[in-house]
Amino acid sequence: MTYDDLPAIIPIFPLSEVLLLPGGVLPLNIFEEKYVRMIEDVLGTHRMIGIVQPDEKARDQGSKDALLKTGCVGRISQFSETEDNRYLIMLKGVIRFEIGEEVSNILPYRQAEVNWKPYQDDIVEDCDTIEIDRDYFLPLLFRYLDMHDIECDREIIKQSPCEVLLTTLPMICPFDAKEKQALLEAKTLDNRYETLTTIISLALNSYSDVASITPLRH
Repeated sequence: MTYDDLPAIIPIFPLSEVLLLPGGVLPLNIFEEKYVRMIEDVLGTHRMIGIVQPDEKARDQGSKDALLKTGCVGRISQFSETEDNRYLIMLKGVIRFEIGEEVSNILPYRQAEVNWKPYQDDIVEDCDTIEIDRDYFLPLLFRYLDMHDIECDREIIKQSPCEVLLTTLPMICPFDAKEKQALLEAKTLDNRYETLTTIISLALNSYSDVASITPLRH
């Protein structure tokens, strides 16, 4: 897929505390009727769905349908239909976007015009590479995973390319909605790495049950 292949209007799927990043894979269990219809519609066209978090602050102030400005579109790479009319899909992150005007229509799900331009480099292969300080980052990460009792194959993590780590970890770690959005909006991999290390460091330093934690560099 190229930048010119991207549609001007996409279906929007609001999901709180869910993060999809370009290159990442997000499994979803689709059971609500309007989103089942959405899946059926996009399977016959571009297979793309925009994942966006609700704007909880605006919703608290009365804007019940408000969404955050930045999301990420994914393309359905795998799917299966269950006997009870659900869809199990794998959504592969393609490119981030900024939401424009929502489209009024008779469909049960939301659609919006989107602006791809601010993140057009997401779709260019090998345009953004990075080398991280693994001697610093990996011990920090493993302390964070231990803090949350998250089991993982540490050897696989140690051997994974930096780009894979900086895509997968933000999606699977138990960050809150604001933290996930900050990681999504980080412009480059360098920015994402800085954001990720800051979030983990702050979490470790504020963990009251680990009295032995010393201040970490940022």
